[in-house]
Amino acid sequence: MSQGKDSPILSHRAPRAVIFDAVGTLIYPEPSVAAAYAAAARRYGIDLPEPVVRQRFQAAFVRQERLDRERYAGRTNQQREIDRWRSIVDEVFGAPGEADAIFAALWDHFADPGQWRLFADTAPAWEALAARGIVIGIASNFDDRLTTICQSLSPLDGCQHLFVSSQMGWRKPHPHLFAAIADQLALAPHEILLVGDDVENDYRAAQTAGWGALLLDRASAGQQTLSVPHAQAKDTIRSLHEIAGRWGVAGNGA
Repeated sequence: MSQGKDSPILSHRAPRAVIFDAVGTLIYPEPSVAAAYAAAARRYGIDLPEPVVRQRFQAAFVRQERLDRERYAGRTNQQREIDRWRSIVDEVFGAPGEADAIFAALWDHFADPGQWRLFADTAPAWEALAARGIVIGIASNFDDRLTTICQSLSPLDGCQHLFVSSQMGWRKPHPHLFAAIADQLALAPHEILLVGDDVENDYRAAQTAGWGALLLDRASAGQQTLSVPHAQAKDTIRSLHEIAGRWGVAGNGA
């Protein structure tokens, strides 16, 4: 589906299902990734300023994303996810002697539900959609740790449709992941809406799969212009509160 073509979902009726991205859309780490990395490293005698950690992390993350596309062609599993995060940690700190300990500490840190928070608009938006009878799910490029995290955060603990890339075998934006989700939901692509904060992995990938798509742009909240100019204005929201208000009928497919 091209960016210029109106989505039948967004134009006149509610979708049968709304699938959310997880990190950056529904949840966020607290403390931040950079703060957590810097704190873990300090315990092993490595002192790096958070801005340096953040810059190195972003560069390492981008390299692993490229590797996922070029070497693995979108395929993944739990071991690949462990390897990718181990590579990111190694690249951020460049400390072979302490790499195992730092990686283990960070892996456990981000597996702990206590280190994650819901955005303020997550629960109200989730509950509003559920009240309309819309099927709600999560599709994430996280790994097996996401299951435990969601089970500890209400209302995500009630999610019956959790699609984690390490378990599905494919990462967003690969079309096989979207096809598998539609198949498991027993819905046609045009009956599903994806809401996420990543232009390529969420917005464009969903459109390519024939889904409806909304790009969440939290950074532009309260601003006159969009901070992410890669989507049509009609497909961009600044808060999850905006989703349910787009349709005036229950999402039961009627």
